[in-house]
Amino acid sequence: MSARNDDICDVPGISVGHDTLLDAGTGCTVILPEGSALGAVDVRGGAPATRETDLLSPLCFMREVHAVLLAGGSAFGLDAATGVMRELERRGVGYDAGPARVPIVPTAALFDLGVGSSAVRPDAESGARAVLAATHGPVQQGSVGAGTGATVGKQGGPSLAVKGGIGSASTVLPDGHILGVLVAVNALGDIYDETTGHIVAGARSPNGHGWLAEDLAGTRFDAGSVSLSGTNTTLAVIATDAPWSKSDLAKLAQMANTGLARAIRPVHTPMDGDIVFALSTAHDTVHEEAQGGWPFALTIAGALAAQTLARAVVKAVYAATSLYNVPALHDLSANNK
Repeated sequence: MSARNDDICDVPGISVGHDTLLDAGTGCTVILPEGSALGAVDVRGGAPATRETDLLSPLCFMREVHAVLLAGGSAFGLDAATGVMRELERRGVGYDAGPARVPIVPTAALFDLGVGSSAVRPDAESGARAVLAATHGPVQQGSVGAGTGATVGKQGGPSLAVKGGIGSASTVLPDGHILGVLVAVNALGDIYDETTGHIVAGARSPNGHGWLAEDLAGTRFDAGSVSLSGTNTTLAVIATDAPWSKSDLAKLAQMANTGLARAIRPVHTPMDGDIVFALSTAHDTVHEEAQGGWPFALTIAGALAAQTLARAVVKAVYAATSLYNVPALHDLSANNK
């Protein structure tokens, strides 16, 4: 069962801000907990562009996350985290390191340099604007923020791709806690609706009718026709108000990542930087052995997180708009769908 707005801001204390550089085809998206959150991460792609993700390991002592930033612009876009840190520091938010409060802002970037201007990327000013734009929802979805230049279905090359973007969804856990997801979908693979098993969006057939994957069904796949280099990466954030430990959140992120595999085919390729962050906004974290029903409750939460993430991926392509000659799903003719 989805919560109020069916987006990540249904989780109490979570706000989301976008900075959209529409003319350049890029942008960034910040997910802000109220005060701080506990965090973890699961990295599956072979080419991640990240900053401060090591701190999320259960082996590291840091127990505060003050924002998660998703950015376009490939590794250049990681600069936007500096602006997020500056704005949070101005607000007095950060880890108390003695001489200064240091905002902890794990960041990941996707490759969108082939859409719009490759010379313009999210920078510190862009990150600061995203923080200033943050609201408690409903979340704007589609071709905004980190999803502005996102595309999907690139197995036939960029000329046959379809627009990706930002998607978000939420669900109510059996114990009444809320779990929400936000995803920036920029995938090499096609997008599938797991409830039907059918392609929703992907590489278009060169003949203008249907999808390339349907043309290739039952034939030998020509790997030489695929342009893999630097076009991909899907980034997601799972947030919940359930009081999980840091190691629990690492497992939650890992289980949630299977939602990408349900909705994106192929996924986690050597040229993708696919990442799922997991956050808990609970400030009354209970030791896992003391939690009623653990680990069964975590198993259910992970299964629902994967399901919710898969649904958010589909929502992203439905909400996207056409940009720089890359058509959105709703602008394709009936023959192309």
